Amino acid sequence: MSRTGSNDRRKPPTIHDVAREAGVSRGTVSRVLNGGHYVSPASEEAVNAAIRKTGYVVNRHARSLITGRSDSVAFLLTEPQERFFEDPNFNVLLRGCTQALAAHDIPLLLMIAGTKDERRRIARYITSGHVDGVLLVSSHSGDRVAEQLRAAGVPLVACGHPLGLGQSSKVSYVAADDRDGAREMVRHLLRGGRRRIATVTGPLDTPGGTDRLAGYREVLAEAGIEADERLIAAGDYTRASGEAAAAELLRRAPDLDAVFVASDLMALGVLTALRDAGRRVPEDVAVGGFDDSPAALDSRPALTTIRQPWDRISAEMVRVLLAQIGGEDTATVILPTELVRRDSA
Repeated sequence: MSRTGSNDRRKPPTIHDVAREAGVSRGTVSRVLNGGHYVSPASEEAVNAAIRKTGYVVNRHARSLITGRSDSVAFLLTEPQERFFEDPNFNVLLRGCTQALAAHDIPLLLMIAGTKDERRRIARYITSGHVDGVLLVSSHSGDRVAEQLRAAGVPLVACGHPLGLGQSSKVSYVAADDRDGAREMVRHLLRGGRRRIATVTGPLDTPGGTDRLAGYREVLAEAGIEADERLIAAGDYTRASGEAAAAELLRRAPDLDAVFVASDLMALGVLTALRDAGRRVPEDVAVGGFDDSPAALDSRPALTTIRQPWDRISAEMVRVLLAQIGGEDTATVILPTELVRRDSA
C-alpha cells in the first residue's frame, strides 16, 4: 500500500525558486515584483520568464506585512444599493476601473454606502488600512466622506468634482466636461428650431446636476432667451423621476417643444410621459439625453445624447489614484464630451 500525505504534495514555488531559475539574487526578484526599480532590462526579463515557468504567485499577505500596503483599492459608491443595479453608468465605470487595475494585478473592492451609518462604518474600515486608496463615485454636497478620507491621509480620486469641501481640502478628481456637454446639447436643440426648451436636471447637490443646469442656462442666455423657471424640473437620475418631472413640465408649460434631460435613464422616463400625453418625438417635442449609456440605444426612438468617455474616465481615475498612492500630489483631469445624434432630436 503506497503512502500519500502532505509531504508528497508538490509545494508551491517560492521566490527562491524564481531566483534560482532566473539566475539572479532573491533581492533582484523582489525588486522586480515591487516595480522593477534598479533592475536591468535583461534581469527583469529573466525574472518574468522564471515566474511564468515556475508558476510563482505573490503571497499578498506576506508582502503587505513588509510594504504596509493591502495591494487593493476600494470602489466606493455613496448611493442606495438599488441605484447600483438600476443605473448602467455605475456598472460601466466599475468594469472600466476593474480592468485598469487588473493590468497592475490589483483587486478592486466594491463598497456601497447609501446611508450615513453605512458611510461611517465604511470610512472607519478604510481608514484602518484595509485598502490602499479609494475611487469615490457619486458624492453629494454635505457628504463628508471625501473630506474624512483625505484628512486621514487616504489616497482618493473622485468621479466628478466633490461639492461642499473646505478650501483647504484638496481632492483629486476626474470628470467629463458636464457644463460644455450641456451647452452642446442645448445648442443642437436650438439649431433644430426649438425655442421652448425645458430641462430635467440631475440632483442639484451633485456636480453633474449643477454643471449641466448651468450649461443649459448659459446657452439660452447666449441666444437671448430668458430662462423660464417653469421649464426647469429636478430629477434624481432615476427613470421614475424623469417621468414625473416630464409630467410636471407638461402641466406647467404645455407649449414646450424640447427637453434636455441630464441623464439617459431619466430620458427614458421623459419619453414615457410624452407618449402618455400624446406627444410625438421628435415631431412635437425633441428630447436630448446625457451619458450615451445603454439606455440611449434601448429607447424608442433612439436617443440623441451627450457621450461621456467612460473608458477614459475609469482609466484616468485609476492612473491618478496609483500615482497618489506612489506619493504624487493631487490632480484634476477634465475630459471632453461628444454629441451623438440619433432619432429623438
